[in-house]
Amino acid sequence: MKIVVAKTAGFCMGVRRAVDMVLDAANLSQEPIYTYGPLIHNPQVLAMLEEKKIFRIDKIPKKAKGIILIRAHGVPPEDEKALKDAGFTVINATCPRVVRVQVIINTYAQKGYSTIIIGDENHPEVVGLLGYAKGKGHTITSMDQLDALPRFERVVVVAQTTQNTSFYNEIKQWCETNAPHYKLFDTICGSTEKRQAEIRKLSRANDAVIVVGGKQSGNTKRLAQIASKTGKLVIHIEDASQIDYGTLSQAISVAITAGASTPNWIIKDAYRQIENNLQTQNGVRAFLFFIRDFLLKTNIMSAVGAGSLTYACSMLQGIANDFRHALIATLYILSMQIINNLFTIKSDKYNHPQRAVFYRKNRFFLWVLAVLSGAAGLYLSFTMGMVSFLILLVMSLLGLSYNLKIIFLPLKKGQAARIKDIPGSKTILITIAWGTVACLLPAVTHQSRFLSVTMVCLFAMGLVFARTAFFDFLAIQGDRITGKETLPTLLGEKKSFEIIQYVLLVDMFIIASTFFTDVLIKNAFFFAFIPLMMLLLIRFFKKESFSTGGHREFGIEFSFLAAGLLSAVI
Repeated sequence: MKIVVAKTAGFCMGVRRAVDMVLDAANLSQEPIYTYGPLIHNPQVLAMLEEKKIFRIDKIPKKAKGIILIRAHGVPPEDEKALKDAGFTVINATCPRVVRVQVIINTYAQKGYSTIIIGDENHPEVVGLLGYAKGKGHTITSMDQLDALPRFERVVVVAQTTQNTSFYNEIKQWCETNAPHYKLFDTICGSTEKRQAEIRKLSRANDAVIVVGGKQSGNTKRLAQIASKTGKLVIHIEDASQIDYGTLSQAISVAITAGASTPNWIIKDAYRQIENNLQTQNGVRAFLFFIRDFLLKTNIMSAVGAGSLTYACSMLQGIANDFRHALIATLYILSMQIINNLFTIKSDKYNHPQRAVFYRKNRFFLWVLAVLSGAAGLYLSFTMGMVSFLILLVMSLLGLSYNLKIIFLPLKKGQAARIKDIPGSKTILITIAWGTVACLLPAVTHQSRFLSVTMVCLFAMGLVFARTAFFDFLAIQGDRITGKETLPTLLGEKKSFEIIQYVLLVDMFIIASTFFTDVLIKNAFFFAFIPLMMLLLIRFFKKESFSTGGHREFGIEFSFLAAGLLSAVI
């Protein structure tokens, strides 16, 4: 079975903005946080907000305190005023596209115009829009209702931003024929138009369609309705547990789309569940995927990648056939990665749900593996000399203390701090740690030249930075939910991705420049292929954003194995 995920699936700009605003408020303020009504129409997101002690209120109290966010759908202006009068600090998270419609209605209402809103009368967005019409608003959901309205002398016609584009086009054609003096505005969000156009195309090209999103979400229900009109099998689910594989058994290809209020982790989980179901139908494929997932979940893949990178760095410095440093790096990274993942089960619930379950079930054995591998790495470094041992000991203590509240740092909430609470620390410290064990330890033992060590360290740290930052880039929604301040959450997705690409390009230049020098071993310039391969993989995986997490992780981690394999053949 072929699985295709719609490129437009998931959070639209307005929903992402509202979720970011409420999470920022929760992470930066000690005041109680509320939302006026459900922030968006998605049960998983609403449950997540409750876990963070962000509760909804549906009635405005006479007196209150704290911060309250206006939902992405918007509210009538009198409700916003009442919230302020009650004593709330109001943060308006109304989607800018909805605000534009509010402004249009309000501007013409002040001039005495009536308003016709093409939308569901009880939908929160439409309720909010009616509040700006000054008592002259009318809602319709069919051509018959439009025909039944009186012919207004002065009226504006707008659409709910998530309305069906085909239906609104019918409305506009009717107005041009029967009431050409009506003022028409194209207010359907561009994201909605693209989402609906794509599902029409995907429905025709595939045997079945799975629509992921809240059953109360208007735009999600419309996607299911549009797909159904093609005559194909359509299943509307809120999460992967609701997938009926029996009904999908005859489908050769399945398209997955999602409403504007569906978070990425729900879409990815649906993709994984379908993929896992397919694996059980092919024994060989199921076994290969099991091995892949086991190597990734236990961090054996990343640890062996670190060892391979270390071997490559040793070879580049002219240290031939010494596998001890590669083994030390493998053991150290395995220990630190497992420990870090044991502390991040909460965020993995969103970013890596299968890994979170694996770590909960095998917590004791993973702790034993982490301690044993860390101790074995320290013992091996001791056999290499006291300096190597002390360097690795310091790195291990820093790694162990990363998640512990041991430093005093004035945070915005005034809490005791951990190293991980320093914004962007994760990416930087992982880069330094890998660079130290991959380059510095071999250099100290074999007294490599300073210039050689510098160039190799820059090369290795560039690869590790790109790897870590890209994984953070993919996990941005889960990190924002749990309050992690990684580079992508601080700088934004666009700027972070640009930095990742620039780092890899610089990495390629550093290694390629050795063609004209004798700083590194002969043929070292061939290693420019490694950052090039990683750059191409990262660009591909960003474009195919809903490809399974296992494919992405394995592809990026394999880049480090490729460095070790290249060292063996040069």
